[in-house]
Amino acid sequence: MTNKRIEASSLELINAAEKENSTQEAKTFFRLEEELLQHIFALEREKARNTLRELQHLLAMYTPGFSIKVIQYHFIVLSAIVTRQLQARAILNEENAFTFSGTCIQLIEENLTADNANEIGDELIEFFCYVLKEKEKPSLLHETVNEVIQYIDENVEEQLVVEEIAKRFSVSTSHLSRIFREYTSVTLVEFITIRKIEEVQYYLRFTDQKIAEIAERFHFCNQSYFTRVFKKYTGVTPRRFRKDLDGNYFQFTIKKDDSL
Repeated sequence: MTNKRIEASSLELINAAEKENSTQEAKTFFRLEEELLQHIFALEREKARNTLRELQHLLAMYTPGFSIKVIQYHFIVLSAIVTRQLQARAILNEENAFTFSGTCIQLIEENLTADNANEIGDELIEFFCYVLKEKEKPSLLHETVNEVIQYIDENVEEQLVVEEIAKRFSVSTSHLSRIFREYTSVTLVEFITIRKIEEVQYYLRFTDQKIAEIAERFHFCNQSYFTRVFKKYTGVTPRRFRKDLDGNYFQFTIKKDDSL
């Protein structure tokens, strides 16, 4: 009788210890997830990558034998959480949020394996930050320049011509070109090209459109010219960028000091 009581007491202690460990792991998990979201929305890519790796490690330890499936589900849930926050912050409208979420799920389901979980996690972080940065409203000290940048962002797939943009904002071409370079450090023509290259990266990574079709979609005169310009800014060819999921996105940053 005594032995049975000892065994029962031991079992209760083990269960209590397991419950305590599980509670602690849950607290750690949700703390890390909150930190991850903070890093993402602060565009702290490296911190976000490291925190996501900690989460993956925790999930792998907690679910041996099923870790890759659990990580897949977590990536999908994380994408949904980020989507909701993007929508709540008015960064994405309903239609764009739906597309964004679907793109993330497609990336995860079509590419995630037991061998590349870190790379897919990094790609998700890059994509989240890419969308956040892309949707930031310009905040330079010249209102016309801000409006022109926003107009380019909203019409990046169109054939944008400096003269037509100047006419739209009721300024001369020379004046617009001068103030744009003064407040952004690049010419208006180059900025249009930069924004097209930034946007093209999405189509290379997340669609199966042919490179020639993407070049035409963004009004590059031919695929050869498109490849040359793309490599100038990203360091790789469009084909290589499409193939290497662990490659970083090119994004241009306007230095705030240049606007003073």
